[in-house]
Amino acid sequence: MKSDSPESKRTLTPEMEFSEKLTFRDYLIATEHKANKPLPIWRLIAPLIVQVGLILAVPVQAMYTDVTGKTVILQTTSANSNDVLRGSSLNLDYNISRPETLRRVRGWNEWLQRNSRRNRQIIQGSTLYLILQERQSFDRSELQSWQPVRVSSNRPNTLPNNQVALKGNYQDGLVNYGLDNYFISDEQRQQINNDLAQFQGNRNSNRNRNSRQQPIFVRVKVDPQGNAIPLGLSIRNRNYRFE
Repeated sequence: MKSDSPESKRTLTPEMEFSEKLTFRDYLIATEHKANKPLPIWRLIAPLIVQVGLILAVPVQAMYTDVTGKTVILQTTSANSNDVLRGSSLNLDYNISRPETLRRVRGWNEWLQRNSRRNRQIIQGSTLYLILQERQSFDRSELQSWQPVRVSSNRPNTLPNNQVALKGNYQDGLVNYGLDNYFISDEQRQQINNDLAQFQGNRNSNRNRNSRQQPIFVRVKVDPQGNAIPLGLSIRNRNYRFE
């Protein structure tokens, strides 16, 4: 008479019974079927939407700034073609980018305390809002750079019509407003180079030493969030429009 062993009395659960019946060939067939199954359409479209959004973000922001922004005049620090022209791009350096200029503006010390380490070293990437005010000029044909009147860590909620808040970030000893470099055509580059050379020659000429020289101005648009885009450059009486 055959005795019942513990193994023979073991009751199999449905999962255990299924796993004992499943062969390696069944596993390969199931894996192949899953691999050949098409991906859901959303998994194909989602990465494409993200890529398109990243591509369009920059021009859309520029369009918004151009439509909603206010035209502001900024002054550069150099009239030397070797400093301004670098290959096929303009390298623009502004007075308001330098801490030695900003330290004379109201609110700079408070901003410095808030965005510096214990050794008074400014933290890289610190955000700054520079409040610029339009200068009054009796001659409409004469360009006047907007005057910095206040520095703030936060964007002001309201400003008078003759003021804007320009957003910048402190990087490597200068405040970067996103207006430092701009690519230009070869034709514009040659014209600018000629104008700068003439400007520099007149300034160094003995007979024109006492004559009044016009600095280089850059026209920009500043939107309500403080973002800015360059519109054009003015050297003496010639205007260049960035395209």
